[in-house]
Amino acid sequence: MQTDHRGVAFELEQADKRRLWHPFTPQQDWEAEPQLIIDRAEGCYLIDIEGKRYLDGVASLWVNVHGHCHPALNQAITAQLAKVAHSTFLGLTHPPGIQLAQRLIAIAPPNLSRVFYSDTGAAAVEIAIKMAYQYWQQSYPPRRSKTKFFSLQNDYHGDTVGAMSVGGIDRFFQTYRSLFFPTFKTDYDLAAIEQLIASHADELAAVIMEPLVQGAAGMIVYPPGFTRAVRDIAKRHNVLFIVDEVATGFGRTGKMFACEHEGIEPDLMALGKGLSGGYVPLAATLATEEIYRAFLGPVDQFRTFYHGHTYTGNPVGCAAALGSLDLFERDQTLECLQPKIALLRQKLEHFRQLPLVGDIRQCGFMVGIELMQDRETNTPFPVADEIGVRVIKEARRQGVIVRPLGDVIIVMPPLCISEDELTLLLDTVYTSIGAVGEALL
Repeated sequence: MQTDHRGVAFELEQADKRRLWHPFTPQQDWEAEPQLIIDRAEGCYLIDIEGKRYLDGVASLWVNVHGHCHPALNQAITAQLAKVAHSTFLGLTHPPGIQLAQRLIAIAPPNLSRVFYSDTGAAAVEIAIKMAYQYWQQSYPPRRSKTKFFSLQNDYHGDTVGAMSVGGIDRFFQTYRSLFFPTFKTDYDLAAIEQLIASHADELAAVIMEPLVQGAAGMIVYPPGFTRAVRDIAKRHNVLFIVDEVATGFGRTGKMFACEHEGIEPDLMALGKGLSGGYVPLAATLATEEIYRAFLGPVDQFRTFYHGHTYTGNPVGCAAALGSLDLFERDQTLECLQPKIALLRQKLEHFRQLPLVGDIRQCGFMVGIELMQDRETNTPFPVADEIGVRVIKEARRQGVIVRPLGDVIIVMPPLCISEDELTLLLDTVYTSIGAVGEALL
């Protein structure tokens, strides 16, 4: 008896629409339209419940590194499952957590020496914020006035309240603004940044920024040396420097970490997304020894970092991350990525001839293609036109999954994608933008 995949798919879709609430999703539109149900995956492809294959052009939200259902990562996870799936990290430890910390410190900027685990990138940022804040309260002598933070306009650091407070994308955060703690923000002008930080150095605990590129803002790429310059300003004025490498880490910019491009040694570094190879939730905050030692003392001094999650340092997640780092070495992932970055840059030049394309921004394997109503005057489309959504729906019809950030089409495939698959991905996005442009005429 044959399975009625369409009938099963319909029942599941209806159950989804009755019971689920999806992130960053206009639910009214979701309920009104047919939706894709992913059943399995292999390599760079996602496969729906009816067996149709889709090239994963956004690495399942920027996380997948070595491909889906990779035998080595599957084995790393199942081997750990045969030992223990979870044990608290509060007052206990385990081999994969210890081994992963050693591996991370070995590849991180050389001044970082301590690893604090969590489960999401937003949590890793929250932890960095709390560490920076508490550090100044417990430093010698204490600097109790240093309680505020500086970040750039258009920054994105996650959706928890602390991460939103240092974020700067009004579309996402405006509703919650009364919940935020006060922060200092400015645009990308280095003179203005220097002036603001210098004026408030006695109040600032830390500067936080996404290195090299602002991801969720639509892949806004800084000029060369900009991240390093902001770090140097922070150091000159005795302010801690936090880098959010949740999106940029683990090869996305062409190096293991974006900090490597400009020789940056941060005081705190937040990691997530690709840490586990894109398999299971795992994040980490890396800190210097100086920051760590400010939290040492007799128990009655209450210098402990009172932060933790039930699944902090989950052994299955740590095993997946160890397996991913093994693959980086075995497959020479970063070396093999360089010609694909060059191919990506070459193919993107052809997009400039499309009337809808107003700008193209690339940093390694991170790409944003901005669509505009009139690129001569930088006139955007009305939000209600949902041009970016139209493009990704057309790409999906052609067997490719990408996501928009407004009217910026994001291209961020798994690092393991082949050159032929990368060409297919870009050709499909190209024809999809062209098709939507023609429909507007």
